[in-house]
Amino acid sequence: MEYQNAAESHEGVHPDLKERSHNGSCGDEKDAKDAADATHLSRTSEAYTTILSELGEDVDREGLLRTPLRAAKAMQFLTKGYKETTQDILNDAIFDENHEEIVIVKDIELFSLCEHHLVPFFGKAHIAYLPNKKVVGLSKLARIVEIYSRRLQVQERLTKQIASAVSEALEPAGVAVVIEAVHMCMVMRGVQKMNASTVTSVMLGRFQDDSTTRKEFLDLTIRK
Repeated sequence: MEYQNAAESHEGVHPDLKERSHNGSCGDEKDAKDAADATHLSRTSEAYTTILSELGEDVDREGLLRTPLRAAKAMQFLTKGYKETTQDILNDAIFDENHEEIVIVKDIELFSLCEHHLVPFFGKAHIAYLPNKKVVGLSKLARIVEIYSRRLQVQERLTKQIASAVSEALEPAGVAVVIEAVHMCMVMRGVQKMNASTVTSVMLGRFQDDSTTRKEFLDLTIRK
């Protein structure tokens, strides 16, 4: 048994963005990417300026002068998973190993954004797999969680995406994923239930078919 706790540079573009789009030859791939990122950041910042104005705020007051740019950068970070793939992180981290017992990485902290209200939900993911002659670096399971949680999400789909990614990469005898999370759309608004949490699970292969294997996983993770 193994487990672990686990801008475009034009007038009107914010000054902080300009130098990101002037880093060498226009034909250089990195420069083109930087220019595209700067354009995206500039447009997102402008959108936040509009939102603040529509809320009745004075976007020219001192406290809000840089808020649209900060918010745009924050949103860019919180959704960076759209630009990442599991193949990018797993290619050099899958190893041949004659190990057939459950491998568990539990208590992987996650933060995501609810796609319905664009407010956070956060919690922990527990992942287990039954190796089929292949194992993966343990930190890579946490990276898989990061890739899919850094997108606009619903918890049910997030759980499925993590399980499917592990299954496709390792072709194991089984995969289990459980996510426990608190949704701020239930806490801050709507029903405003401070102590409500949501648990979702996906069981594949032996974890679905074999109750003993499933029970072992649950006993080692979420059951107190």
